[in-house]
Amino acid sequence: MDAKIAALSNEKRTNWAEKLPFVTFNYNTTIHRTTNQIPFELIYGRKPILPFDQQEPLVTLSQDPEHKTKLNQHLSVLTEQAKATILEQQRKYRERYDRYRTNPIYKINDIILVKTLNKRNKFDIRYEGPFKITQQLGKKHLS
Repeated sequence: MDAKIAALSNEKRTNWAEKLPFVTFNYNTTIHRTTNQIPFELIYGRKPILPFDQQEPLVTLSQDPEHKTKLNQHLSVLTEQAKATILEQQRKYRERYDRYRTNPIYKINDIILVKTLNKRNKFDIRYEGPFKITQQLGKKHLS
């Protein structure tokens, strides 16, 4: 979301708070790839009414005594569908990650760089080192 706010904000990013409602509205009313659902619909059980949607001049609300039950059932179905989609997306992400993941094997006297894990900005160093492997502490970790 921060990239969207940055795109809408002025050059100095001093008006980002004014843009936040628009970005939040966009986020909550569009289909998310992970859930394959619209967050608004997952919460309220109906599709959002967007400003450009055609509406009848008069809206009538029916008094359905089973509305609450139907709404709860509908929300349960949406939630289950979202859970299934999330699990499928997680499986795909894991598969994609594992496909390109290697387990490096280090030997004593190897020279390595260690990725910096603390917060950094764009121009900070990303790796520390070089370090020399001096001993094996376990199967995966060397020092």
